[in-house]
Amino acid sequence: MKIGVPKEIKTDENRVAVTAAGVREFSHAGHQVLIERGAGLGSGIKDEDFVAAGGTIVDDVDDVWADSDLVMKVKEPIAVEYPRLAARADQVLFTYLHLAASRECTDALVQAGNVAIAYETVRVSDGSLPLLTPMSEVAGRMAPLMGAHHLMRPGGGRGALVSGVPGVPPARVAVIGAGVAGLAAATIAVGLHAEVTILDKNLDRLRALDHHFDGRVQTVASSTLAVEQAVAGADIVIGAVLVVGAKAPKLVTNAMVAEMREGSVLVDISVDQGGCFEATHPTTHSDPVFEVNGSIFYCVANMPGAVPATSTAALANATLPYALSLASHGWRDAVRHDAALAEGVNVVGGQLTYGPVAEAHGLTATALGELL
Repeated sequence: MKIGVPKEIKTDENRVAVTAAGVREFSHAGHQVLIERGAGLGSGIKDEDFVAAGGTIVDDVDDVWADSDLVMKVKEPIAVEYPRLAARADQVLFTYLHLAASRECTDALVQAGNVAIAYETVRVSDGSLPLLTPMSEVAGRMAPLMGAHHLMRPGGGRGALVSGVPGVPPARVAVIGAGVAGLAAATIAVGLHAEVTILDKNLDRLRALDHHFDGRVQTVASSTLAVEQAVAGADIVIGAVLVVGAKAPKLVTNAMVAEMREGSVLVDISVDQGGCFEATHPTTHSDPVFEVNGSIFYCVANMPGAVPATSTAALANATLPYALSLASHGWRDAVRHDAALAEGVNVVGGQLTYGPVAEAHGLTATALGELL
């Protein structure tokens, strides 16, 4: 099979879908990897590294799309890429899609008539998300660092040091959501010596985190009142809410933000799924923040893109086994034999197959089994 790897063109996105090690694995399995020239440079991977591993460098991105049976990306296609989706009706696209947050991308994939498999909805039997987890860990660990930076005066905040100093209390950090990203955020916030509160509806999860942190964080059962109180008292609020494949619920209203101390910071890790703050809209690393009711909002839609050397390696480690299965067995047999990968299938031949995406846009989903 021919695997195509185009360069990411979303603003400030420097990751790439495969590493040289991945190219070597594909080559050893008998597949050909077509890589757009310069696709790996943002992650520190030179074209010659890919060639040495067995890859083929292609100058024209349109050729990468047109000649590939399986296209691997990092981020969802953007408008300029929509015409390329229809290059081949039998093509498989394997990438992050976040379709519940984008009707435009959903429509483009449906109209293209190919197969689209989303990293973020591949789910194993225990409910974990193996292809979303590494990027949730990266974004979660970045969130307190970004919050701490923007809490300082040069970052637009009120001029507070997140750790405090002897005689001056540390910042209060409220983390909404105790999943992978929330745990990662709390871990770094605790390491920064902040006063940390974690909110979640899952009491078993809160018990586990209480044990994990040995009582160094405050755990709170999430409710509207609890969120209001936590936000009002926080210097940094981190939104880490996830409903798999669906839009994130809006838990922090503008009215709540108005009750925060001026110059506080809100970081929305959930922005890819629409965000869990009322005022959330996607921003970029070049222009990451905006102000609402006196507080600073950081809503960068591809947070891990800021650390591509780390993010590319972490993502490629996770996606490679699934991509090898798709390449070696074809997508139909691959998903028949792997229920987790089957969960990732969002679009097949012009039909939506993932219920939460259809629900988000008021459309109808077709059971994947009917299309196999």
